[in-house]
Amino acid sequence: MIVPMRVLIVEDESDTAAALVRGLRREGLAADVAEDGREALLKATLASYDVVVLDRDLPVVHGDEVCRQLNALEPPPAVLMLTAAGAVEDRVAGLQIGADDYLGKPFSFVELVARVRALGRRVHRPRPPILTTDDIELDTARRQARRGERELGLTRKEFGVLETLILANGALVSTEALLARVWDENADPFTAAVRVTMSSLRRKLGKPPLIETLPGAGYRIGDGA
Repeated sequence: MIVPMRVLIVEDESDTAAALVRGLRREGLAADVAEDGREALLKATLASYDVVVLDRDLPVVHGDEVCRQLNALEPPPAVLMLTAAGAVEDRVAGLQIGADDYLGKPFSFVELVARVRALGRRVHRPRPPILTTDDIELDTARRQARRGERELGLTRKEFGVLETLILANGALVSTEALLARVWDENADPFTAAVRVTMSSLRRKLGKPPLIETLPGAGYRIGDGA
């Protein structure tokens, strides 16, 4: 099943990490943060990340060792390595230990987002730019959603939930899966966020209803909603 992208930012500069996480979330990605190598490896074993943005010069466990251990996971996430060292030999060294891409500091946030999205496309099978089900049409590039001729005006979270359900292709998606893919690690598993967002999404979708709820199990798009 293809789902919206989840990213782990591994950066010991707290202000930089916070800015990256805020920016990626504004771009519609689920983003978590780790401030040292040990925390990064722990989080990567507890959650499935599509892309890890990895600072090379990390405390506790060096970024090179983090990269090696990330590559040993099954399936491994794509790794975008960040470093203040800009020499060619440093870039080559990063790629040789298993990084998929390399970005020197300082960098443009726009470029980082483009590289993260490119790595995410390599992780998953290519998806069509326009997703459809029934009379729903999602333009994933423009982040626009329509039902028939009507523009839905979805929030980022509503768009992410609908995108996840469509990509599930009729399979059941649990509340926990929606929290993990559309929100982030700070989402309280007992929160009503999914229920509230789902209620708003259903209202915007209108009739006939498309989203089916299986109490205690999750949601899916299918007949009989």
